[in-house]
Amino acid sequence: MAGRLKAPTGRYGGKSAEERQAERRRRFLDAALQLFGDSPGYRGTTVAALSEAAGLSTRQFYEEFRSLEDVLAALHLQVNGWSEEAVLAVAADVVDRPLAERATAIFRAYAANVTADPRRIRITFVEIVGVSPRLEEQRLARRAQWIDLVCAEVAAAVARGEAAPRDYRLAVTAFIGSVNGLLHDWSAGWVDATLDEVVDELVRLLLGILQPADPRVAGA
Repeated sequence: MAGRLKAPTGRYGGKSAEERQAERRRRFLDAALQLFGDSPGYRGTTVAALSEAAGLSTRQFYEEFRSLEDVLAALHLQVNGWSEEAVLAVAADVVDRPLAERATAIFRAYAANVTADPRRIRITFVEIVGVSPRLEEQRLARRAQWIDLVCAEVAAAVARGEAAPRDYRLAVTAFIGSVNGLLHDWSAGWVDATLDEVVDELVRLLLGILQPADPRVAGA
């Protein structure tokens, strides 16, 4: 298809066109979470199968999306959005806590949200990878947003005197890679630890970056 079909306008069944469109979009994304995040996965799903799972027609699909790649892109952003909402809510509640407590609360909130449904892990760390240059750009841009969020927390720690002043962006980028890799491996059953133990280890890793034992490292 060259582009989306034009959706009908006006009220029907007591709902506006915008309300019906939002509901259709939600149903397609719910179906995509099931099919892309479980079986058969993004690469094994067809427009017809996704439409059937959503209880909608292929015509309705093309009224909302141009392609399955568009669905995966929207779902990837939605799953990350859920995690970010959970993190920001907790971060606001612990803003005055010491660094170790804040970091633990924030990463526990992220880990709990992203691992609450194994399908979210698969969308975030597996299905999105290598699909197309466009989605690679989106994946890395979304990761950069997580890096910005952690860098903001680090800057607050520096302002409080809880961490030495320096440019932490490269270190945070490496740390985010560790977070993603460890949570993916844990969800796949390759890490013999509880989720709390995984979070505690990640917090120790972050604190080791921000508060190294050797004071000469902090000023490097």
